[in-house]
Amino acid sequence: MNLRPLGDRIIIKKVEAEEKTKSGIVLPSTAKEQPLMAEIVAIGDEILNDEKKKEQVKVGDKVIFSKYAGTEVKVDGVELTILKLVDILAVVE
Repeated sequence: MNLRPLGDRIIIKKVEAEEKTKSGIVLPSTAKEQPLMAEIVAIGDEILNDEKKKEQVKVGDKVIFSKYAGTEVKVDGVELTILKLVDILAVVE
């Protein structure tokens, strides 16, 4: 199944959190923080048709997003988040 975001929405796939601390301590999954970094999987038409917005983000970009933003969905066993462009705080370069 494919998802196509509508309007000014973006679909992202979260990047997994570190499983070890810098000192080498292994963290259980319950102790890990939810990642706030993700990769853009798809972009809505409203963003692609707007010259200013289109230059801000593109598919494949790594981004940082608001902690409580978006709606989480599971498609073909992959967890994705659908959020608005305004919920993206920065692009990681």
